[in-house]
Amino acid sequence: MNASEVEKCIDDFGTDIYRFCLKLCADNADAEDLYQQTFLKALETEWTLDWERNPRALFFSLAHNLWKSDRRKQARRNTIAPCSNLDDGAETVLHSEESIEEDYLQRELISKVRQIIQTLPEKFQVPLILFYLSDCPVEQIAAIIKKPPGTVKSRLFKGRNLIKKRLEDAGYER
Repeated sequence: MNASEVEKCIDDFGTDIYRFCLKLCADNADAEDLYQQTFLKALETEWTLDWERNPRALFFSLAHNLWKSDRRKQARRNTIAPCSNLDDGAETVLHSEESIEEDYLQRELISKVRQIIQTLPEKFQVPLILFYLSDCPVEQIAAIIKKPPGTVKSRLFKGRNLIKKRLEDAGYER
């Protein structure tokens, strides 16, 4: 893949890939590193990009695989010498016309859902992030995680139910 193709990909869907990286990593610095690694890896490979076969899914898949690899590496390192992250991350600020209480409750709910998603097993976490935050269709998610579409639908359903159950256990009701 040459530099002009990578540049076109960054222009076309770079923000979607960055948003996906941010949701996977839950940290701005790690997300930026993963984003850069994704496009660097694409630049280093000898692939020829087929624009009719949805190159966006290729980059989502590449970012996901790099993230999984990094998580495995961190797990191995943590068994040798555990370390903790001191930065808890920034909260998303909502801008709305609602009252202060409603705004606070909404931010609290978003924070809780984000926390629940981060604690879900990877097999539920990745499809939920891709479907709801990156607006990927089920078929594209299936191509990214290399599973059949029925499995993706099942994991989305089970992931939503897990989130709902954990919210109800935490005292959140509709």
